[in-house]
Amino acid sequence: MVGLSPPSSGGFAGSFRAPRVHSVGSMHSREHVSGIAARFAIWSARHRALAIVGWLVFVVGVTVLSGHFGTTQAGAGDFGNGESGRADKVIADAGFPVREAGEMVVVRSPVVDDPGARAAAAEVTAAVRATGVTGPVGEPLRSEDGRAVLLTFTVTGDPETAKDRVGPVLDAVAAVQRQHPQLYIGQAGDASADKLIGDDLDEGLNRLSMLSIPVTLGILLVAFGAVVAALLPVVLAVTAVVAAVGLLAFASRLAPTVDTTMHVMLLVGLAVGVDYCLFYIRRERDERRAGADRHRALVVAAQTSGRSVWISGLTVIVAMAGMFFTRDTTFVSFAVGTILVVATAVLGSLTVLPALLSALGDRVDLVRIPGLYRTRAEGRVWGAILRLVLRRPLVSALLATAALGLLAFPALDLRTKGEGVEDLSPSAPITKAFVAIQTSFPGGSDPAEVVVRAPSVTGPAFDAAVADFTRQALATGKLHEPVTVEVNPAGTVAVVRVGLSGSGSDRASEEALAALRGTVAPATLGKLPGAWVGVTGGTAGSKDFNDQLARSMPVVFSFVLGLAFVLLLVSFRSVVVAVTGVVLNLLSVAAAYGMLVYVFQYGHFESLLDFRAADGITNWMPLFLFVILFGLSMDYHVFVVSRIREGHDRGLPTRRAVTEGITRTAGVITSAAAVMVAVFALFATLPIASTKQLGVGLAASVLLDATIIRAVLLPAVMALLGERNWWLPRWLGWLPSVPHEAPAPAERELVTAGR
Repeated sequence: MVGLSPPSSGGFAGSFRAPRVHSVGSMHSREHVSGIAARFAIWSARHRALAIVGWLVFVVGVTVLSGHFGTTQAGAGDFGNGESGRADKVIADAGFPVREAGEMVVVRSPVVDDPGARAAAAEVTAAVRATGVTGPVGEPLRSEDGRAVLLTFTVTGDPETAKDRVGPVLDAVAAVQRQHPQLYIGQAGDASADKLIGDDLDEGLNRLSMLSIPVTLGILLVAFGAVVAALLPVVLAVTAVVAAVGLLAFASRLAPTVDTTMHVMLLVGLAVGVDYCLFYIRRERDERRAGADRHRALVVAAQTSGRSVWISGLTVIVAMAGMFFTRDTTFVSFAVGTILVVATAVLGSLTVLPALLSALGDRVDLVRIPGLYRTRAEGRVWGAILRLVLRRPLVSALLATAALGLLAFPALDLRTKGEGVEDLSPSAPITKAFVAIQTSFPGGSDPAEVVVRAPSVTGPAFDAAVADFTRQALATGKLHEPVTVEVNPAGTVAVVRVGLSGSGSDRASEEALAALRGTVAPATLGKLPGAWVGVTGGTAGSKDFNDQLARSMPVVFSFVLGLAFVLLLVSFRSVVVAVTGVVLNLLSVAAAYGMLVYVFQYGHFESLLDFRAADGITNWMPLFLFVILFGLSMDYHVFVVSRIREGHDRGLPTRRAVTEGITRTAGVITSAAAVMVAVFALFATLPIASTKQLGVGLAASVLLDATIIRAVLLPAVMALLGERNWWLPRWLGWLPSVPHEAPAPAERELVTAGR
């Protein structure tokens, strides 16, 4: 078992002896310690200069080396699932010329066949051509209702940098709009979306990254009341994130990374890194104020909070590893990034943090803030609540469960969908343009792509198949013009694009895709000799992604829940504690799902959060929230239950151990939760619905977990179960025994400096 060492020949049963370490003055001590966390702490305290310098060299070294080797980014061929993934791979390998960024301008009038709309379209065409940065403007396409005209063109040059050149075109279109206030004229497309949405999102993510650190520091200043103590967790968390990002460059050789992985790493790394340091520092300070000398306070913190950090970190890593089973490039990248940042945060908490605490001693409380610095960390408010809970544990458990059940109830109606236009801020100009194009020209903004690979996709037979395809597609009423064809230089692969009904992510689009895949494409293009036909595009990719998630989610859930149960069972030698931990965390996740449905699917707080309700939650959100929340919730559970078990191992009755454990951890749990809630809530300010869902889901779940679950439901359940909390079947008696109590007082030996 990781963290256990062979027992020593002496001392109490199950205890361990560490090498002598220097104590205060000229004292050497031998501590009864066990576990990897305590042994790391003792080594770091003895070699604190080496530990601190070694950490800095590690952080700087991996950062410099990662800059030299670079990070491998996932390419277009790395994404995709199912039929759409295979079709994308065919396109990528077919040697098509690089497609320039496509743009569209819609001119819409309140009346049918408005001459003013046609005149405005002509003005738009002239204005766009005058910018000199676009290709030819296509012939105007009239909508079926006769109220709108659509113009299409491309931004010349590299599509990756087209957003830097599209500005003059946007200005030209806006100028025509000002001249025709009675009409709606809007532009949308690849380049304009990258510029208007991508820049806003990047700006928001950068702002979030910059705000998260001062917000975290502010909460820690309130929690500790001392500047030095507040700075330590932030510095260690930030350096852990920096080191993990450096390590990601090497890991990306095995699993290519996606752009958003680093932002997820900052989110998770800041949360767990600050939490781990917070737990460790607060316990060391509590022991010091209780009268322990500097050495013993550090050893007690390592033996208790350090051990909790090790176990909770391992549990978080297990949860994140569940994402590997999706076999999706984005999830695999998230899994690698989060595992690296959590492992690095654990390493820093167990090595350099004890060295810093040993070096600082009581100076960790320097620069005290008047009115905030407190010598005791017990929560008076939570103590009062806990007394009520333990007075009526059954009623408290029933009320807490009912509240969580009420919050989770909407999750029964949870539906998922791919990301689409409706996920953008409804007040954004480009969102209005996309909606206008989608309304007037269904499927025009994101057409389906039918990929045909055959010995030859040129000549009369292919042309006849395309004509038949067009006729049958339009006859369904679910597939729409324009129908366009693009053939690769070798004449072996063709891409036939056709519009789909709906928004691209709603049920109408799914029905149109089903008709295309099930009937139209196989009966026409699929009849070509030796042809392979596959459908891709936004709607098809979303459908295949959902199908892949549906197949992998049972495996992910089983893996995470099973290994979490085993870790808790081994850590606490109790089946009941392990089951309780898993069930409570599932309640927290279920409540988060319910709140997401209530807000984003039912449309509450739309104006406050600046979003528009949709038919479902973003398809990747449920699984991602599950692994993140399950892992982070274990931080609190392991920390609180470890403190309760510590009291029980000292001989306290279970109810008294619960009281002591909850009250003594209330302050640090509140502070840790406040950090997470504040950082996660910042994501709700970003301009895309999926990031808002992420922020609301994470923040609300952590808030519930730190209040209703840890302060009410957990103590109520443990009080009701009493000694049954620690039940372990006889046939599991072979499990290793991991002591939870603080180490026994040191055996002191006065030695001379030369001995």
